[in-house]
Amino acid sequence: MSGMNIKSLLTLVLVVASVSLFAQADNHTDSSHEQAAQSENSHETDNHDDQDAHSTEGHHDECAFHHEQDPENFNPQQIAFHHIADANVYSIGPLQLPLPCILYSKESGWDIFLSNKFEFDRLGHGAGYKAFNRYVLDGGSVKRIADASFPGGSVAIEGFKHKEIVVDGKKKEEAYICYGGNEYKLDAKSTLDGGMFGGGITSFHDFSITKNVTAMILVTLFLMWMFLSIASAYKKREGMAPKGLQGFIEPVFTFMNDEVVEPFLGKKSLTYLPFIMALFFFILGLNLFGQIPFFGGANVTGSLSVTLVLAVITFLVVNFSGKKDYWQHIFWMPGVPAWVKTILTPVEMLGVFIKPLTLMLRLFANITAGHIVIIIFVSLIFIFGKVGTVPAAGYGAAVGSTVLTLFMMSIELLVAFIQAFVFAILTASYIGAAVEEHHH
Repeated sequence: MSGMNIKSLLTLVLVVASVSLFAQADNHTDSSHEQAAQSENSHETDNHDDQDAHSTEGHHDECAFHHEQDPENFNPQQIAFHHIADANVYSIGPLQLPLPCILYSKESGWDIFLSNKFEFDRLGHGAGYKAFNRYVLDGGSVKRIADASFPGGSVAIEGFKHKEIVVDGKKKEEAYICYGGNEYKLDAKSTLDGGMFGGGITSFHDFSITKNVTAMILVTLFLMWMFLSIASAYKKREGMAPKGLQGFIEPVFTFMNDEVVEPFLGKKSLTYLPFIMALFFFILGLNLFGQIPFFGGANVTGSLSVTLVLAVITFLVVNFSGKKDYWQHIFWMPGVPAWVKTILTPVEMLGVFIKPLTLMLRLFANITAGHIVIIIFVSLIFIFGKVGTVPAAGYGAAVGSTVLTLFMMSIELLVAFIQAFVFAILTASYIGAAVEEHHH
């Protein structure tokens, strides 16, 4: 098993390196969620030629920092989506740790600095009180001031303003900062979503080490230490019963090998065992890391950019491993009438892409839902207590919310294992179908 541990570890490093590079891109879902949360209290507008005329009235149209806007109007949706967002600040309890910002624009080139240059608030709201080189921190994410006349260096700003406009019949959220009595429009980071999630190529690109990337680095380092320690233990204690961490991991490893890898891959099991194990332990590690209270609450596998890369890696491994029989059963099935093939072939071709898509969405949806539900349960305390104005109701809601939250956390713990297992077993089944020798 020690040899398999080393192979699994090497495969894990390759997987996480790919995921980390892609995860530095904007989490498109987080951007959409942030826009939905920010527009929750905006009103419907009429469609005029001048986009600025579409701005709505309400507390989001007032220039202030998010946590200072209408404190009596508690918005659990905004809190929940902010919690699962991939921010440029890492939180450990009340401690807010700055992260490296690595930003590039054609206009000014590279800017590399720590996010504390924004002087973000220490309560975890993700708002920066200062702009730095025309970059600001809005809701935990870096944005850039579009107006080139805005002064460079460190500049104290007066707050943020969000407006809902209508462009070509579609609602769109625009962000501004206030400085010197004027409003300056903000550009979000560039994303490669083709406009599907409201993103696109803007004036700058963000390659920062975000909260999710930090979590992946920490989990990868822990897994490296764990597997190297276990491999060392097998060498030192050869022929002896496993104990400690070795005794905990061996049943898990053996179960995955006996119940997942060998049944689906047969003689090819040793070839793909490192990849399947790397996927399983990497996803499980990230899921469990996100369950640790007051330690960042990283929602890594609840990020579409991360699950997308994992799904793409699986897609490539499956299809590059596919044999002649695999492709024949997709494009021109033997023993099937030609007129039926014209129906089945398009369906099978779609299935090649739908399989990784379902892997991506299943993991993302299950992990994200758990995080949001817990935040909503905690928010009941503030909703019933009306943000401290009705203490008795708040205390009563605290009891119920605590019970519900503990129950949900236990469910999330179960889901963390289930989703890692499901991703691994489906990947094994897809690879098994691709490398199987068919007999007609």
